[in-house]
Order: sequence, then structure tokens, then C-alpha cells
Amino acid sequence: MIRLAIRVARADAEIALAELLELAPAGVEEVDRGDTIEYAVYGAPGELPALPDLRAAAGAALVEVTTTEIADDWAARWRDFHKPVTIGGRLHVRPPWAEPPAARQRLLEIVIDPNQAFGTGAHDTTRLCLEALLELGEPDGALIDLGCGSGVLAIAAAKLGWDPVLGIDHEHEAVAAARENAERNGVQIEVRHGDLLQAGPAPAAATVVANLLRPLLEHVAHSGFAGEPPRVLIAGGLLRAEADAIAAAFAARHGLRERDRRERGEWAALTLAR
Repeated sequence: MIRLAIRVARADAEIALAELLELAPAGVEEVDRGDTIEYAVYGAPGELPALPDLRAAAGAALVEVTTTEIADDWAARWRDFHKPVTIGGRLHVRPPWAEPPAARQRLLEIVIDPNQAFGTGAHDTTRLCLEALLELGEPDGALIDLGCGSGVLAIAAAKLGWDPVLGIDHEHEAVAAARENAERNGVQIEVRHGDLLQAGPAPAAATVVANLLRPLLEHVAHSGFAGEPPRVLIAGGLLRAEADAIAAAFAARHGLRERDRRERGEWAALTLAR
């Protein structure tokens, strides 16, 4: 088995991660190495992207590429990397092989298979969006998850009481994974393929969650929504330094003003409301 890793400057990590997920929708391993972030993918010889293609995809964000052979127990190591997380004292997100929380904890449980698509609940961007979702209070009508990945945010919304819930992603693998994870969690959500860059105005509901990269959020702010803008928009996937610009863009174009900002490490999530 081969481990292919790239190390990027922390400021470029989001761009590199987006490019890697295009090449490896099954997910990547993330290792914080201080000034740099290392992302790694695993595969048999011949299954991984060719280095010239990966270098071109990562562009100027690329710092270093390494490939190493790893032992046959790589699958077990991959499992060890994904740990259960508890969000806001209410949600417990775990992979299928982890033990459920103790019954006395009275947590809403979400089971996500991390081998299928990005978004397990462990990454800071996902955790910040889940925390923001919990802080919205009583669910109010429909919710749309733009860029749903594995479906963790949409599934959490359905378990919390939003109805109906729609998840949209441009990766066909993510759409399939979100549907499977929704079935695994016993919730009814619609998941469909959609490309925000090509489809014109974004679909809208009373509540929209968008854990996206800054360029995609800027595109949504510019292109607008199909119909009335949401009453509440949670915008995640942002570096701290990018949050002000995104908040200003949605305020100027759609009257969505910052109600709350959450930060962890280098990441930020905004709650914007009309």
C-alpha cells in the first residue's frame, strides 16, 4: 500500500484540500505539522493520481510531495484516525466501528462512514457548522445543505427537526455516500447532484448551510438564490482572515447580516440572518 502526502503552508491548506478531494473523494488524512498541514491519501500502486497531475491540481499551494510504502494494516490505521466527537453537548458523531455513547448521556447520535466522502464531523469546519446549527434554536421549516459531502450536516439537521432537508453536492460519490449515511441514520433527506458554479442561482430555503470554500461562497453571494434569500445562512469552510469579506458580500447583496461568528484554529463559520 502507498501513502501519498502533500505538505502545504497553513494559509493554502483549504485550496490544497479542495483539489485533493477532487482527486480522492474517499477522503484524506490530515496531520497538523505546525506551520504546514499535511494531507495524505492511500492506495495500491497504480491507483493513486500521477504526481504531475497532482502537482498541477494543487498549483502554487504545493509545498512538498512524498510517497511512502506502508504496512498491510493501513486500514486499521485509517480507522484509528477517525475518532468520535461530541458537539455542543447534544450531538455525537462517530464512525460505524466506534462504540455508541453511553445511554445516560442522552445525545443525538450520527453515524458517518468516513471512507466515503469528506465531512465526518471531526474537521474544524464541520464542527463549527454543527455548533452554529445547534445555536439556531427551534427548527424552522426547510433546510438546504450546499456541498453536503458525506451528509453529516443534513443528517444532523433532520435529526434536530428541520423538514424537509435537501443536500446538494457536485461529486457523485458524495451524493451516493450521503444517501447511504442518511439510510444508516434512519432519516429522510433528499440528496441530489448539483454544480453551484454551473447551475446559476443557488437553491434556497428558510435555512441554508454552506460549508464551502471561499470562492464558492463568493460565487453564491454574487449569483444569488433562486427565489427569496434564506432567513438564516450558516457559512463555513472559511479561514479566519476570509470571514469579514464573506460577511460583507452577503450583507451587501442579500441583506444577510452577521449574527454570530465561531472560530477554531485557523477556521471560522458565520451565522448570517435577515
